Amino acid sequence: MHTARLNALRHLQVANGIDCVTLMPGANLYYFTGLTTHLSERPAMAFVPAKGAIAVVLPDLEVPGARAHLPEDARLFTYRDEEGHEHVFHQVAEELELDGKRIGVEYLAMRLLEQRRIEQAAPGCQWMATEPWMPTLRKRKDDSEIASMRRAIEIAEKAMLRLLDENAIRLGRTELEVAADLRIAMLREGGQGEAFSPIVVAGPNSASPHAGPSDRPMAEGDLVTIDWGTQVDGYRSDITRTFVLGAPTPEMEKMHDAVLAANQSGRLAVRPKMAAQEIDRAARRAITLAGYGEYFIHRTGHGLGLETHEPPYMVEGNLELLEPGMTFTVEPGVYLPNMGGVRIEDNVVVTKDGSETLTTLSRDL
Repeated sequence: MHTARLNALRHLQVANGIDCVTLMPGANLYYFTGLTTHLSERPAMAFVPAKGAIAVVLPDLEVPGARAHLPEDARLFTYRDEEGHEHVFHQVAEELELDGKRIGVEYLAMRLLEQRRIEQAAPGCQWMATEPWMPTLRKRKDDSEIASMRRAIEIAEKAMLRLLDENAIRLGRTELEVAADLRIAMLREGGQGEAFSPIVVAGPNSASPHAGPSDRPMAEGDLVTIDWGTQVDGYRSDITRTFVLGAPTPEMEKMHDAVLAANQSGRLAVRPKMAAQEIDRAARRAITLAGYGEYFIHRTGHGLGLETHEPPYMVEGNLELLEPGMTFTVEPGVYLPNMGGVRIEDNVVVTKDGSETLTTLSRDL
């Protein structure tokens, strides 16, 4: 699998005139090599030349685990803590003849540390951004990738049902307490780590789409927005549902009805060869007709896979055509300052004939 993915990467890098692509710890490194590592003071990265085996810079202590995942012909350039890492970059640059070469870099991931080390080892190298073309290789998920996402969604939904069964979302409990319960529930259901830190916000806090949970106790009449997800084999789920503590006011019901209509309109609009902006337009139209247009303050959705946010983006101006296998969120919302917000988020995959909504959890208030 990784050989096929690396071959596809090389084909595109040659087409874009790039001699070597660098991969930092994260989604692309995992996708193309199978290596999982994290950013730290110890540099770790892969170099993918247009021809020949990949070269991987790693601290010595990560070698045993890395060998189990990397392609057999991968060349390792390792270092120990007491000797530092500078010399291995010179070894890689000499081995791959990087002086003066065009080097592809993930500009959303590359750190100044690694950039400086490469520049010192390969004088005259030229930096070329990979973001205009490399993400196309990950946009269309295959059956195994979608199966992992289905499992991640199933686990996240079971975790929420566990919280509801245990009456964890109730008066007097803090947002932080509910978020902690949700983290534990996802692990108990089989999640392999959070997709992101859960958002649990109530009352006025829920009027901020990306607010974090606080120690504020939840009160009667609060709208409660919960945005959560887990990972399976690196693939993520990302779901949002809105609750109310006690009886909803007519305004809350109106807001929820508008967002639910927008969510349904957005999901129903999805089909192959449709421009991504049309999903945003379909959802936004429903909220605007309900009188809440100015309170829908973010795009309708984003790609979902090895990253929680990745292309394609469901936003006005994105003319990219949807293709079978693309997976993304549809998550319209309305946020009234000082009162609260409503967001309903589902995960969708484009099929050859239309689309499938992968999330199944009730969208009722």
